[in-house]
Amino acid sequence: MSDTGTRPEPVRLTDLADPQFSPEARAIVDGASAMGATVSFDAAELMEQAREATGLADFGPMDFVERLELLLWCYEHEAPLSPMGRLSAVGAMGQNLQNRLLLTDLLARHPEIHDVEIARPVVIAGLPRTGTTHLHNLLSADPALRSLPYWESLQPVPLPAEAALAGTDDDPRIARTDLALGAMDVLLPHFKRMHEMTTWHVHEEIQLLAVDFSTQLFDTIAPMPTWRDYYLAHDQTPHYEYMKTLLKAMQWLRGGERWVLKSPQHLEQFGPLLRTFPDATVLVTHRDPVSVVVSMATMVCYSARTNQAPVDPVAISDYWVDRIDRMLSAAVRDREVLPAEQSMDIRFHEFMADDVGTVQRIYDLAGQPLDDDAMAAIKGYIDSHGRDRHGKVVYEPERLGIDVGEVRERLRPYSERFAVPDEPW
Repeated sequence: MSDTGTRPEPVRLTDLADPQFSPEARAIVDGASAMGATVSFDAAELMEQAREATGLADFGPMDFVERLELLLWCYEHEAPLSPMGRLSAVGAMGQNLQNRLLLTDLLARHPEIHDVEIARPVVIAGLPRTGTTHLHNLLSADPALRSLPYWESLQPVPLPAEAALAGTDDDPRIARTDLALGAMDVLLPHFKRMHEMTTWHVHEEIQLLAVDFSTQLFDTIAPMPTWRDYYLAHDQTPHYEYMKTLLKAMQWLRGGERWVLKSPQHLEQFGPLLRTFPDATVLVTHRDPVSVVVSMATMVCYSARTNQAPVDPVAISDYWVDRIDRMLSAAVRDREVLPAEQSMDIRFHEFMADDVGTVQRIYDLAGQPLDDDAMAAIKGYIDSHGRDRHGKVVYEPERLGIDVGEVRERLRPYSERFAVPDEPW
């Protein structure tokens, strides 16, 4: 597709604290709210519903129940969920439970999956707005590398009744994702300006960690300090190993040899990441943390209109300033855990100035051939996916209660450690 058209005008998100919906979006919200008001956050009930939906009974190791129960308690007592948010949270937990059942069943029928090798993955570790999405897409354009499309991240293993259609154009998982993203585009029409989501868009493996109910992903639903503290207090290595098993299953099901992975969570989990993937090439992306905080808080506040009531931009932003501080502090503390011969720091301004040159350096580090097919695919992606082609969002920290000067000084140790230049604000 050509990228020569006129870009939409920038928008200001003036309704973060008081979301305004189109008539079409309001109909979706009202319909979901009627159902969401009656949902149950009972773990046993959700597990039984998953069994009925799949016709399966074995969830595998049952240590996840403690985490599931705590998460559901946080949804009920700590997260300011709207009725639609309650429905969405229960739906996501139900899907994670189904995914567990399906994986356990697949492994029981095909134990050879355990012998699949996840060899030398290329892992991007960086906060949103640091160039991670662009880098992820560039590397994933290479047909020699295996990436995770959004539809597969949601339902990595097909239902038994749909197994015959798995991997075809008629795979029902693809149609379900199309439907969900269509509704999302109505509810959050400006979200694609901040982060494009399509059915085949490459996605983060953080969705796979959710199947073991231990991931930073749940932080993005709503501020939940109890969940955050529990997650940070526990070694995440077992959950990275569970994710690796899911990757093995997906590789066995749909092929691929060398994965491209990405998640901001990895910034505070270099130890578990390297213990799970000791031969990984890790790419750590960096940008002025003020730009990251303001844009990420804006994105989280905007998406909160679908699951929180009321939406409190200041409370959400305060939570994420602290959360980002913890992540960046962990990256400063643990950066030396990553072997120099397997890792690279990538600064946003340098990457944006020479993205192809950055990719070439990555391929050299990773020992990955950058042949003509790979280069053509990467340049083809660049030509068809211009930056800001959906239009820009005007970021306004004052709407979020963010003091730029305070944030800059609070996160100064990170900027100095990685020689990250300040951006104008």
